[in-house]
Amino acid sequence: MSTTDTHLQIGALLFEGIDQIDLTGPFEVLSRVPNSTYRIFGKGGAAVRDGRGLRLTPDAALADAPKLDVLHIPGGFGQEGVMDDDEVLGWVRRQAQGARLVFSVCTGALICGAAGLLKGKRATTHWASFHLLPLFGAVPVNQRVVVDGSFVSAAGVTSGIDGALRVAAMLRGDAAAQTIQLAIEYAPEPPFNSGTPATAPAAVLASARQAVRAITAQREQTARRVAQRLGVAITA
Repeated sequence: MSTTDTHLQIGALLFEGIDQIDLTGPFEVLSRVPNSTYRIFGKGGAAVRDGRGLRLTPDAALADAPKLDVLHIPGGFGQEGVMDDDEVLGWVRRQAQGARLVFSVCTGALICGAAGLLKGKRATTHWASFHLLPLFGAVPVNQRVVVDGSFVSAAGVTSGIDGALRVAAMLRGDAAAQTIQLAIEYAPEPPFNSGTPATAPAAVLASARQAVRAITAQREQTARRVAQRLGVAITA
């Protein structure tokens, strides 16, 4: 899969309430993949705002997207609306059928799940939604990046950069991915070791869980509804 002879079409889904780093972190990597074009597609082609208010504009509407070799599905609080949007989910399914790789970041995995792409797949997502993966028929794997055949999933937010580097290596080889990593000087040295529930101080974790309690409950309701639609058995 690492030959550079074939030009690659890489495309991402854009939607209202996206988490911009789920999009722009991987973009920083995947836009540098040799012999490729990276474009962003949104419903209707209109500009949207991310969860923090950053304005983002797609390159084109979903209907104008070419057949994609790599489908990039970001997450964010706006994922809730997408999971009930038949037009967008249909587009995701159609693009996924012909893609070399499908790459989800954060709760983008839940969008893939709503489109029926996670059945039987090993996958990960943001820690606050990790427990929802079985509702889509997925096998949860508590890793920063998980690869299952042509499906690549990254955990929360910044892990999208790690996942994108893995995708770049799968497409063009390790040396190409390492060159990209060096170009963007990706050598993280976080000042604190609180980036996962396992390492964060108890008080920090409790506060973080409280902050996302409402959206997590809403996501569970949506996931259970999707599970019924997909025919996935709910055990609890």
